[in-house]
Formats: sequence, structure tokens, C-alpha cells
Amino acid sequence: MKRIVLSVWAVAALSNLGFAGGDMKEVEPAIEPVVEVVEEAEKNFYVGLGLSALSTREGSLDFFSKEDGQDRTGNIALMAGYEFNPYVAVEGRYSMYIAEEDFLNNDIWGIYVKPQYPVTEAFKVYALLGFGGITVDGVNGADIDVDDTGFQWGLGASYGVAEDIGIFVDYTSVASDMDADAWFGAPTDVKVDTDAITVGVTYNF
Repeated sequence: MKRIVLSVWAVAALSNLGFAGGDMKEVEPAIEPVVEVVEEAEKNFYVGLGLSALSTREGSLDFFSKEDGQDRTGNIALMAGYEFNPYVAVEGRYSMYIAEEDFLNNDIWGIYVKPQYPVTEAFKVYALLGFGGITVDGVNGADIDVDDTGFQWGLGASYGVAEDIGIFVDYTSVASDMDADAWFGAPTDVKVDTDAITVGVTYNF
């Protein structure tokens, strides 16, 4: 009799397990979200627009001289460049006068290698080393005629004020010891210098 009772309990227990098993559902593995990392494209090309104060003078004078033999112009400067990396770029510039002081006007071009050093993420200093040309003509009856090419150099700094937008200021020695075909009626062995201070804005794309 005990064996019969035990057998009945065993059958009942197995039946309960069977019913419980019928309620079980297959659990699907959780799917983790895929995070896609998108790298921002480098913007190596840039263009710029600047305003320049230029001094053109006999070599014995300096940028701030007020003596005869010197004249100033206000120029607009256009530039375009390409940054190979944070330390080296190439840049081309063209500058033409939009206002003259007294006796002359000019137009200037230059192509430069641009070594640069990022002091911070936004601020960098740079140099300009290259070759270019300048044409100077007299106005208001002045007997002035200069047309020369040669080595040009400069020093400057720039600061990023917003994404892709920066401001800059630089000094450029546009020409040194140029031979003048005519310079206020002086003999043609007069040597003429031109340099510029430029402020402007750049845009990277």
C-alpha cells in the first residue's frame, strides 16, 4: 500500500512539472545598441579677406616716417591656402589699393610656405616665406614707376573665434631694395622698400 501511495505522489509531481514546463517561454538574448562613430572631415582649405596698411618709401626711411620719399596706401587683401597639417601650410595672396595717401597706388601678389605653431587649440603663430611681385604707379602727376619681383617674408598670429572662422594680424615685407624706374624724378639708382600690416578674417572648408 505504501508503494502504491508513493507511486501516486511521484506521478503527481511529474505531472505538475510537466504542466509547469508548458508555461515556459524561450528568452531571446538582449540586443545591445550599435553606436556608430563618425569622424569629422578635416577642413584643410581656407580663404581669407583682409585690410592692409602699406608703406612704400626710399630704403633709408622706416614704416612710420613722415618725410618726403614715402607714401602709404590702404589695400584690400585676398588669400587662399591649404593646410597639410597643423604645422605647415601654403598660401597665396593678392592685394590691391583701395585708397592712396598722396602720390602712388600699387598691386601685390605672393606665394608662401607657411610654417605655423599651434600655441593652444585656438591660437597659433606663423611665418610667411615666399616669392612675389609688386607694381607701383604714380598718381596726381607723381613721376613714380616700380615693377619688381623677389623674396617676401612675414610674421603673424591667428585666433579661432568660432568653428571654421578665425581672425589674424601679420606683418609682411613685400619688397626690399627694389630698383625704381622713376621715383619723384630722382636718379634710377634709388632703392625702394614696401611693407604691410594686415588684419583680417579666414574661413576653413
